[in-house]
Amino acid sequence: MKSTRYGEGAVIIGEVVAEPKSRVLLKTVLGSARVVDMLAGEMLPRIC
Repeated sequence: MKSTRYGEGAVIIGEVVAEPKSRVLLKTVLGSARVVDMLAGEMLPRIC
């Protein structure tokens, strides 16, 4: 993604982990991690 003109500013914001199941963790600026909640309302795609 970073090799294209439009993706040169792309960064990793989190990771999918095996345990606990079905969780997406977001790393904060302070180095902690928080769970990204499920989408509510209109289902819009997430950029992965």
